[in-house]
Amino acid sequence: MTLNRFLPLAVLGLLFGAGPAQAAAPAQPKLIQRGAYLVSIAGCHDCHTPLKMGPKGPEPDLTRLLSGHPDSLKMPPAPKLPEGPWGWAGSLTMTAFTGPWGVSYSANLTPDKETGLGSWTEAQFLRMVRTRRHLGQGRPILPPMPIQNLQLVSEPDLRAIFAYLQSIPAVHNRVPAPVEPAATPIPMH
Repeated sequence: MTLNRFLPLAVLGLLFGAGPAQAAAPAQPKLIQRGAYLVSIAGCHDCHTPLKMGPKGPEPDLTRLLSGHPDSLKMPPAPKLPEGPWGWAGSLTMTAFTGPWGVSYSANLTPDKETGLGSWTEAQFLRMVRTRRHLGQGRPILPPMPIQNLQLVSEPDLRAIFAYLQSIPAVHNRVPAPVEPAATPIPMH
């Protein structure tokens, strides 16, 4: 259930096709190709490309490539997790998660200017990684996003990732805001 078999075709289509890929400067095809490779091996699609039911079970919905939690999928209240070693739960689309941090939704990483990273600058993207905060100054980046792993990526590779994310087709998809954890009542003794 990997995107590896689709990635070369998608990259070629983005590099030589019409649309958002042409917004990249002519000197950037190798940078974009590097970014596509890094996004693929880092597992970004695992949470940011929603799953859909296919003939053989769940499969990535390539029409929503890296668009995050589908805005059309309204989630019910998060399940109450029992005490013990189970610490989180996820949706069948692999785009909504709940745990001690509350509820988080996979972000739209496409270059849509209203709902994705289209209005972000490269500097904001780099600052987000360094600070572990949305836009480099907002709310913390929440689990299960492995932001600590992304912080280990070199700056040239982060620039490549950003270039690739800016080159893919924009998908207008407004992801819900995270939900704070429910207040735990303080026991009265």
